[in-house]
Amino acid sequence: MATTWEYATVPLLIHATKAILDQWGSDGWELVQVVPGPEGSTNLVAYLKRPTGEK
Repeated sequence: MATTWEYATVPLLIHATKAILDQWGSDGWELVQVVPGPEGSTNLVAYLKRPTGEK
């Protein structure tokens, strides 16, 4: 069976990026991509995914 996923988008604070990603990672989320946010290149947005547990 195929894995089903849930997704999250998370704003990243430049001074706390590692702490934010470590927290989400410890909750089972995998980082997919980091892109500039709509406010410009100083604001970043992380896209994350994790399996839903449903099959």
